Amino acid sequence: MKKTALPFTVSETAISVSDLSRHTEDWLINGQISQHSPTTIKARRLAMDKFLWFFHKHSYSSCGVSELRRFFAYLNTGHEEPGGRWGNPQQTKPLRPITVKTFHNHLCTFFNWLVKEEIIASSPMEKIPKVVARQNQIQPFTDEQLRAILQAAKSSQHRRRDEALVYFLLDTGLRATEVCNLRMQDVDYAGYRCTVFGKGNKSRTAHFGRAASKVLWQYLREEKREASAPLFLADRGTRAGDPLTRSGLFQLIQRLGKKAGIQATRCSPHTFRHTFAVQFLRNGGNTFTLKEMLGHTNLHMPNRYVALAQADIQNQHRQFWMSVAANKTTMSQSLWLGDNALTNFARVLPGARNLQLSLSSSI
Repeated sequence: MKKTALPFTVSETAISVSDLSRHTEDWLINGQISQHSPTTIKARRLAMDKFLWFFHKHSYSSCGVSELRRFFAYLNTGHEEPGGRWGNPQQTKPLRPITVKTFHNHLCTFFNWLVKEEIIASSPMEKIPKVVARQNQIQPFTDEQLRAILQAAKSSQHRRRDEALVYFLLDTGLRATEVCNLRMQDVDYAGYRCTVFGKGNKSRTAHFGRAASKVLWQYLREEKREASAPLFLADRGTRAGDPLTRSGLFQLIQRLGKKAGIQATRCSPHTFRHTFAVQFLRNGGNTFTLKEMLGHTNLHMPNRYVALAQADIQNQHRQFWMSVAANKTTMSQSLWLGDNALTNFARVLPGARNLQLSLSSSI
């Protein structure tokens, strides 16, 4: 039986706002049926909620090319309006280009789905130019900055949790969402590893060292938890005791960075990920192993880390061995060149195991 196309509500490329909400829900449900990750579904819902808010705010009756152009113009200027972007007084700063690009990607996917479902004949997003989001320069933490952050964590109100998070982020190189989604049952303390569910709901194994395992155990022994309980808990506001959220983790790292007096480098969970990657490469790791460790699907991002690592590898090498010669006791307290980094490198680099044992015996 031939499939009959649904009648177009407004035009072949536009759709009525009244139908927009209904089709949005259908699209999100379709994503769940297609086994898209909860993170993807959540991101799409958030983007579409903002999108629909804009149309209701301006009392548009239909959504076509003209309205979409106005929406993307609003993304760039909404922070200048009284009351802030989305009617939020706190939204008074311009959106980053990557955020605008994310909206563009979500809406392209949504309207392409409408075309596939024969709800409209062609996507109005075809008339909207792609957003140029230039890559920011990768800037990892320096040795001094990491020491300052760790010291700030040790003197914070929730010392055990904050210290465990700093070690864990740097030891594993996990994304913020991956850390926040971890459950007690995902961690193998004896094996110094954890099972992570990353982008696309794909699982992989991340490793951490003895130092991270120790501070993590000190944090978790504060209270007994079920196997299904979240690994890291929030400590502020109405969410105290609930799983730590991505925004909560970002705010926590910002607080530690401010307390540590860090200004030149962006303090965020992702900066720990950059630092992990660059230090891994500086110490002989290869891009293919790094790709698997970080959960990337291609070598684009690992190759960016390679370029940064090679730019100053000679200087880092000289500074490191001068530091070791000056004070060998600092080796046992090192975050990335100590316990976990050498353990990870021993898994993938020929002869690294002997180097690890040699350094350990000399401390």
